[in-house]
Amino acid sequence: MTSAQVDTDKAPEEGYERGLGSRQVQMIAIGGAIGVGLFLGAGANIAKAGPSIILMYALAGVIIFFIMRALGELLLYRPVSGSFAEYSREFLGPFFGYFTGWTYWLMWVVTGMAELTAAAIYIHYWFPDIPQWVSALVFLVLLFVANLISVKLFGEIEFWFSMVKVTAIIGMIVIGVGVLTFGFSQAGDTAAVSNLWEFDGFFPKGIGSSLMTLQGVMFAYLAVELVGVTAGESENPEKTLPKAINTLPWRIALFYVGALTVILAVVKWTEFAEGVSPFVEAFAVIGIPAGAGIVNFVVLTAALSSCNSGMYSTGRMLRTLADNGEAPKVFSKLSSTKTPAIGIAVSVVFMAIGVVLNYLVPEKAFGYVTSVATAAGIWTWLMILISHVLYRRRVVAGRLPASSFPAPGGSVCSYIAIAFLLFVTCLIAYDADARVCLYVMAGWTAALGIGWAVLKSRNPRITERPGEPEFEKIG
Repeated sequence: MTSAQVDTDKAPEEGYERGLGSRQVQMIAIGGAIGVGLFLGAGANIAKAGPSIILMYALAGVIIFFIMRALGELLLYRPVSGSFAEYSREFLGPFFGYFTGWTYWLMWVVTGMAELTAAAIYIHYWFPDIPQWVSALVFLVLLFVANLISVKLFGEIEFWFSMVKVTAIIGMIVIGVGVLTFGFSQAGDTAAVSNLWEFDGFFPKGIGSSLMTLQGVMFAYLAVELVGVTAGESENPEKTLPKAINTLPWRIALFYVGALTVILAVVKWTEFAEGVSPFVEAFAVIGIPAGAGIVNFVVLTAALSSCNSGMYSTGRMLRTLADNGEAPKVFSKLSSTKTPAIGIAVSVVFMAIGVVLNYLVPEKAFGYVTSVATAAGIWTWLMILISHVLYRRRVVAGRLPASSFPAPGGSVCSYIAIAFLLFVTCLIAYDADARVCLYVMAGWTAALGIGWAVLKSRNPRITERPGEPEFEKIG
């Protein structure tokens, strides 16, 4: 029996409750594609790239679909809760599983900081006198308490959070199309599709400036891979996961490309600025003050939803690491409600650093944490893609069974996505403000390298796995 077969047999016995139904997994997948990167980050991206930001989101969306189809093929080959780390461990070797698991944990901890920062900014809309760090701390505590519930309740909460986000964006699109078609509201006189190119063209600041927004655009798509973490707690992963992944193109087309196209047609791009939600600004320009308040509530909900998902995934990833001897064994324990409560608690402690950043540098906190989260996310996506390429090689060689959900084009799309992610990494290195995240990642790599050396000294067998001769290791 191969190691893959052993793990497949173990998957249903991970101890989690398979309490996420199709309805919840579908909405978690939809909600994962709608977060603070769209509701808040898009404002800064519009200011930098103008209408061409629509093209950047569409281009990145295609790459994200390639990544998700690669992940989908792996998930249906072997559905496990620690998916990214487990596939890295199987196809690249134990160190890469260890590194990917901890880096994905870092990504969500830092993303949680970004979401807390965004939520604190949104509260300023109603209560400008409340310091950002106070709001961030309150939300952190409330979400931590909420995350100690059962996975069924988690799925239900995320379902309704996502429903609010989806309804709001569809409502924005409908109202925007109404303004463009019938010319009602105070924005009716200036709203026109020609706003997409009339003010210094579609690329008002040049193609180079547009490409430099790709790191922020990629941050907006972080969390689409969350559906992979739910694999171990889905009632019927063979049915629900392919459906959730295959609906990704229309979600991107509607929620990103469609919504931004309508917004930039209704309100000229020069009206947007960093730190201001384009959705709130659009409602304000249209002249629906109550609508702007409603949208601000919606984007607040979106930020809290994403942070809630982050707490969910960090606890699961720490448990996967602990089960493989790569984190303290205490993280393996499940609470009476079958949630990794200790792992969640430790993650929340680190997310509290975001509260400190909001106290020290409130005006720069969002930019710092999003760049670090993007770098960690790019690593995770690269590991998914490389694992997929190696898996396909073994399938072709007849060494592993074919997945019931093969990615279109085989490994070709994965190679394209790998090249794109490396290009984005180069853009990050070129940007003086974003470059700090590479320094953070270098320090993170060094810390994990030291940690791996310590683990090996204590347990030399940590580098071994059943069926080791079947692994193709890199490095």
